[in-house]
Amino acid sequence: VQLQASGGGLVQAGGSLRLSCAASGRTFSSYAVGWFRQAPGKEREFVAAISWRGSTYYTDSVKGRFTISRDNAKNTVDLQMNTLKLEDTAVYYCAAKNSNIRHTNRDEYAYWGQGTEVTVSS
Repeated sequence: VQLQASGGGLVQAGGSLRLSCAASGRTFSSYAVGWFRQAPGKEREFVAAISWRGSTYYTDSVKGRFTISRDNAKNTVDLQMNTLKLEDTAVYYCAAKNSNIRHTNRDEYAYWGQGTEVTVSS
């Protein structure tokens, strides 16, 4: 599976962005997909994930603000980010795995896309 993340940019605090992860491969619908982010000087952290069945998982800091969704017909997984905060500034990565456990664990993900940068300004 090859992944391509897009949609990052510069946005003011309180604004919105929609990230998209496009995947190649006919079996994409059987993969769980996660979004992770890495701020300067920090470790890459889990943001959100969606299982192949459509179950969703979020880190506490984004619950109620971010929504992950998938369109298996288009081989895409989107991350709608609303009410963005300064602390959301990071490079965002999408990743995929074909297991259905430990969706928040980055070590479970075998396939990674390149990052897309999100900068939230005051």
